[in-house]
Amino acid sequence: MAIKPIIILPDSKLRLVSAPIERVDAELLALADDMLETMYDAPGIGLAAIQIAVPRRVVVIDLAKEDEPLQPQVFFNPEVVWSSDDGNVYEEGCLSIPDYYAEVERPARVRVSYIDREGKKAEIEADGLLATCLQHEIDHLNGELFIDHISKLKRDMVIRKFTKAQKTGELPQFKREKRPAPAPSAAES
Repeated sequence: MAIKPIIILPDSKLRLVSAPIERVDAELLALADDMLETMYDAPGIGLAAIQIAVPRRVVVIDLAKEDEPLQPQVFFNPEVVWSSDDGNVYEEGCLSIPDYYAEVERPARVRVSYIDREGKKAEIEADGLLATCLQHEIDHLNGELFIDHISKLKRDMVIRKFTKAQKTGELPQFKREKRPAPAPSAAES
């Protein structure tokens, strides 16, 4: 496994629509493992492959708290197939937009179809933080960012701030409080 650099706003790659996965193979599983290690190192709770400049439909998530065992989840070709009419508001952040947070309203519950690590089709129903995180990461796969869900004025201010920081070489970084990456299982090594 390897830690990959996370691309930061205003990198135009963040607006790419990611290509679907054709099949789950050793190379794809290695990508997912690298993404998990990168996410844990950042630290974050979710990461889409495009955030490490790989435009493929891969998402990793782990919502375990610091004092809990790691609970890595991998989703290939995730797609929201149903969402509730009721909304939920969470303060969202993004590893590609470090140190910026905003309240975003999204559907409170979703059903997501995906392909699992074994290459089998699966579905998950999610609510709360998992529903928000899945929607946030799937947005990345479609070239969307959480700032697309806030007012144009606030979004433009954030983009200007990061564009200026890029020009001056002063892009913000997340504060690192590492938690250990999971060891691959015997079947995955």
